[in-house]
Amino acid sequence: MSYFGLNLLLNLAVPIALATIAQMFILCVNDLDLSLGAFISLTACITATWLFDTPFLGILALLACIAAYGVMGALIHLRNLPSIVVTLGMSFVWTGIAVLILPTPGGSAPDWIRTLMTLKPAFVPFPIIASVVIALVVHIGLMRSATGAVLRGAGGNPKSVERAGWSLLRVKVTMFSLAGLFGVLSGMALVGLTTSADANIALRYTLLSIAGGILGGGEFVGGRVSPIGAVIGAITLALAGSFLSFLRLNPDWQIGAQGAILILVLALRLLISARENRS
Repeated sequence: MSYFGLNLLLNLAVPIALATIAQMFILCVNDLDLSLGAFISLTACITATWLFDTPFLGILALLACIAAYGVMGALIHLRNLPSIVVTLGMSFVWTGIAVLILPTPGGSAPDWIRTLMTLKPAFVPFPIIASVVIALVVHIGLMRSATGAVLRGAGGNPKSVERAGWSLLRVKVTMFSLAGLFGVLSGMALVGLTTSADANIALRYTLLSIAGGILGGGEFVGGRVSPIGAVIGAITLALAGSFLSFLRLNPDWQIGAQGAILILVLALRLLISARENRS
């Protein structure tokens, strides 16, 4: 529980928390994103190459990635397509572009990102401070604002939101664009920690983000999400991964162990909900 120990345990908590928030925005409108890990890997490759060598080109590419996520949301809404199918197909697109940009692992993290991600504030490790800030900012914006209520309402009762004069297309594009933004931030944070990138560096983040969102109290339908819970869920998974590594558990078994933890938590939630309904 020392400063160094907490910093080591929570080293990857920030990019996982950002990825979980990105997935939470998608869950909020009753969709599911199976391309998030590949998208974060792509943004990591852009950060470690174009953003490092030619910052202006890198910024344009990252903005284009966010815009592409918004277009994907519009396509899903306008054509009434299953988000699972569309995002699964896009995962191959993101991976293909990432391989074209960075065929082999490498690249370098921009100095300002590396400096930010390796900050060592007094008393409290940076991952804890960053996680608290992320949770509070998203909580205030999504849970405490009028616009946030409309965005969540589109997942809970879309017909009422539409009758009130709000555009469901605009809501869907906004939520997917926010997911893209936080996916970009996750990729940049990951590169700041690893100081390099790879086309497959964040593929695990797809399942981790879904698990973190559900673990934190989110649900697949109804627009029921919790930004603070999502960040806590992400930190829990990061801690679980660190502890399993310290126990020298085979990496192949670690994923299974994290899945078992998720199943156990969900089972307990169902039991508690059933008991509350009976009472």
